[in-house]
Amino acid sequence: MTLRRFLDRWPFLALASLAATAVLLFFGTGLHPFGWLTWVAPLPVLFAAPRLRPWVSFTIAAFAWLLGSLNLWEEARTVGLSTAVFPLLFILPATAFGLTVLLFRAWVLRGGVWQAALSVPTAWVAAEFLYAQKSANGTFGNLGYSQSDFLPIIQVASIVGLWGISFCLLLVPATAAALLSRYGRREHKQLLFAGVLIFFAVVFTYGSQRLDPVGGRRIPMNVALIASDQFADISPENDDSALALYQRYADEVTRKIHGPEVSVAVLPEKIARLSDASTKKLDAIFQDAALSVRVNILVGVDRATATAHFNEARLYASNGTMVATYVKQHPLLPAEHLNVPGTGIKLVDAPFGDWGMEICKDMDFPSLSRQYGTRGVAMLLVPAWDFGSDGWLHSRMAILRGVECGCMIVRTARQGQLTISDARGRVLAEAPSIAAPMTTLLATPSAVWHEETLYVRYGDWFGWSCVGGLLLSLLSLCFPKPRTSRQESGVGINRTEVISADPEVVSSDAKPGS
Repeated sequence: MTLRRFLDRWPFLALASLAATAVLLFFGTGLHPFGWLTWVAPLPVLFAAPRLRPWVSFTIAAFAWLLGSLNLWEEARTVGLSTAVFPLLFILPATAFGLTVLLFRAWVLRGGVWQAALSVPTAWVAAEFLYAQKSANGTFGNLGYSQSDFLPIIQVASIVGLWGISFCLLLVPATAAALLSRYGRREHKQLLFAGVLIFFAVVFTYGSQRLDPVGGRRIPMNVALIASDQFADISPENDDSALALYQRYADEVTRKIHGPEVSVAVLPEKIARLSDASTKKLDAIFQDAALSVRVNILVGVDRATATAHFNEARLYASNGTMVATYVKQHPLLPAEHLNVPGTGIKLVDAPFGDWGMEICKDMDFPSLSRQYGTRGVAMLLVPAWDFGSDGWLHSRMAILRGVECGCMIVRTARQGQLTISDARGRVLAEAPSIAAPMTTLLATPSAVWHEETLYVRYGDWFGWSCVGGLLLSLLSLCFPKPRTSRQESGVGINRTEVISADPEVVSSDAKPGS
């Protein structure tokens, strides 16, 4: 028995491809991904699919995705998600991936290598995009976040949003699997290889050029990020202990910041729960602190009334006045089910460009950040609260909003990362919140005026285009492929073999060539 015939024995091929894709996905995605693995993770099941029956192809693809996504299981339990929500996080994406592989298989068996290669990224981006429109978790779990530290590729987000990164990720393994298949004409495969090569040459050229030093006007601006992960500072029991915690933060601001050179200090989300009646005392604490060191201070507050909670970011100006209050628009469910969502964005005038405000999970929703982009915001201030192990992922999700919208992101998270990033996704300064009892990150990035991006101007046209492309691909499969007497030259098998509905019914007596 030859090696090729052994590899094509379906039990071995099915199990091997399932295991390989599951392992690659498990380590290539999740909270701390090895992003380069994601570029090849789908290849094993895509390679195997045309060689297996449809139900086997679907099963191995779905199970591979399900097993690979278990890297988020502990995160789902940590945030308190009920088991009823788990199918949306694990089973639904696995099913979508299984169907995507079936679509690829169908096109390969018809000899349509171009359609097969494009069907995978198109179908997957369409699924990610439609899911994000309705999900309470926004874009959490999107494949594109695995590439957040791969700066040249994430620049496509400035044109087509996060969806473009996922498209590029899946185009590579889909193209490789189509080229390695035994179906399709050789000249079509050559054109596919050349076309995809040119596409990525353009993508990486654009990404590299966009990472060149930014021209234009720059204004140096000092920022301070302050957070505490001490257990006693996480959940004060009453208003008095909550106000005492806020006072410690205010004291840290006045102790670490000297003179007016710092433009803004950003503190974490929901530092403490405070009754509505005690907010005046809170305001007095930070108005005094802001005035004493002449710095703007953004503070996260969980303001509680008798019937509801409001997750707020309150901005105190350097002249001692409170100038803005922003309410979180996307509460984390079920933990924040009592929170009243906010509406509208908040802009604050600054000498070098407007500041905007969001809170933690708001950054999982590109449409909200894009509203700030359309208003020309230069910097987004983001108080946050993570869960320890997800600190890297959530900080990088926020960073991609800056690439999409052309602005700086200043994000302070308890139990996470303190990060400052620019409009290219470059991390200019970073520190873990656990680095000290009261971690303070002082940095002097070059603040650039807002940079207009095509994504801000045209929105999610690419996501909707993928939805249309998926529908067109499915519709095209409903029509029989026109017959031709010309033989497929890719591997020299007869036309009657290529159009067979199932690869396992191809005669073993077929002879190469004619």
